[in-house]
Amino acid sequence: MHELSIAESILDAVRKEIALHPGTYPTRVGVRIGSMAAIDPESLNFCFSAVVQGTEWDNLKLDTNVVPAKRICNSCGHMFVVEAYNAVCTACASENTTPDGGDELDLEYLEVEKDGAPVA
Repeated sequence: MHELSIAESILDAVRKEIALHPGTYPTRVGVRIGSMAAIDPESLNFCFSAVVQGTEWDNLKLDTNVVPAKRICNSCGHMFVVEAYNAVCTACASENTTPDGGDELDLEYLEVEKDGAPVA
């Protein structure tokens, strides 16, 4: 289950960011996951909850945003969303396409509070 190591990495990233802003407390972290990244969002949420349990950030929540895989047709330039692993261009039926996302795992945002109030 590589979701556990990903959850630990997310928490490490939160720790590094919070260290840059003394006096703040993280409340929510969001990640963007590509549909082809081989990461199960439910497993990641479970692992993240386990990783923060019993820590000073026990209430820190993880939001996952799954984004679809996209491809660009090298023949006609059309960008399309991959459905059912079909990489054929939906505009011209060319098989000459290139991936354009769908395998990412990015921190999207970190919500923090200071003295119980949200920080912009």
